[in-house]
Amino acid sequence: MLMSQSGREARLRYLANSFRVLVPGDHVTCAVSGQTIPLDKLKYWSVARQEPYASAEYSTKAELGL
Repeated sequence: MLMSQSGREARLRYLANSFRVLVPGDHVTCAVSGQTIPLDKLKYWSVARQEPYASAEYSTKAELGL
């Protein structure tokens, strides 16, 4: 029987041009805003901080420490 990952937060390893799923799920949470980001919409993250971001704006804020 296949288990649905719907509604579960994934745990990822963020790489330079991709990410690796460590714990299956369908979303992650933005490190700055707390927004839920579906994995198929995830475009921004920090390899150094291992954090996902909902937008380029949030990524920039994290980088600048705002």
